[in-house]
Amino acid sequence: MNLPVLGPLPLSGFTHIWFFLFLFVVAGLVFLYFWIQRSRKARLARFADSEMIGSVAPKPQSRWHHLPPALVAVALVMFTIAMAGPALDRKIPRNRAVVMLVMDVSTSMDATDVSPSRMKAAQEAAKKFADELTPGVNLGLISFAANPTMLSSPTTNHEATKVAIDKMQVAERTATGEAIFAALQAISTVGAVIGGGDEPPPARIVLFSDGKETSPGNPDNPRGAFTAARAAKDQGIPISTIAFGTPDGTVKVDNADVPVPVDDTTMKQVAQLSGGTSYLAQDAPQLDQIYKTLQDQIGYETVRGDASTGWLRLGALVLAIAAISALVINRRLPL
Repeated sequence: MNLPVLGPLPLSGFTHIWFFLFLFVVAGLVFLYFWIQRSRKARLARFADSEMIGSVAPKPQSRWHHLPPALVAVALVMFTIAMAGPALDRKIPRNRAVVMLVMDVSTSMDATDVSPSRMKAAQEAAKKFADELTPGVNLGLISFAANPTMLSSPTTNHEATKVAIDKMQVAERTATGEAIFAALQAISTVGAVIGGGDEPPPARIVLFSDGKETSPGNPDNPRGAFTAARAAKDQGIPISTIAFGTPDGTVKVDNADVPVPVDDTTMKQVAQLSGGTSYLAQDAPQLDQIYKTLQDQIGYETVRGDASTGWLRLGALVLAIAAISALVINRRLPL
């Protein structure tokens, strides 16, 4: 059972939902209260004639005398919610996750359809991502063109990753599958030495590229991108892909403008096969927003915790207010 919100934080469900049956008891008590009130008025009308009623009947009570019983009913509802075991999803920073940033440095990344160039914009956004990533996450960097290059092994020292990002240089060809396999190997290696749990640390690959794989030509080849994505799926490591660029990108080759339009078809398929999510960015602000989304997904984990204490405290507070208002308004406790 999912109910909406308690203040700004969403309730994620209840552990003991059957306690809500107690609300029928609360409803019965409310009905009994109003029945008693009507019965009192009926007895008064039966035993006092119209001439004597003014001298015999007590003075009409203010509607405020119903406030204490109403507050008691509200407190009972809050106690019922507490007994039902409300749960609350809380986001806490990860401290043993592994993230491999795998970045395309093929020649097409020199295109200037994104100012000042795809490569420069990608480097700045990646460094900002490293800056804002949760400190406890192990971040590594692989660049790839014809071959993958490990520029920074997974580490919580994100400054080292930022330094490595600045060292990336463009080269020919795009071996996406080889880069993914290299990232899987790096995750496996660091996972073997990271303590703090009986299972391997949670891991994610962030694959950044502007075009389809060119080496090998068929992504279903043994070292192709689709084969690597299936391997990532088998290891429980999703790949978040970012296709970066516009359809109008060009690069200079022998003084001629060669079109290098962004191609996110391969990237979408890689994400789908691995169980990840694909994104498309055509300018630097869009890329920054995607990295912020990934930072939120990767840097934090959602933990379900007990939220009954707040309801108990609130119920006790309302019950205390009911007692005080009963003494002030009715000169007695609401019993």
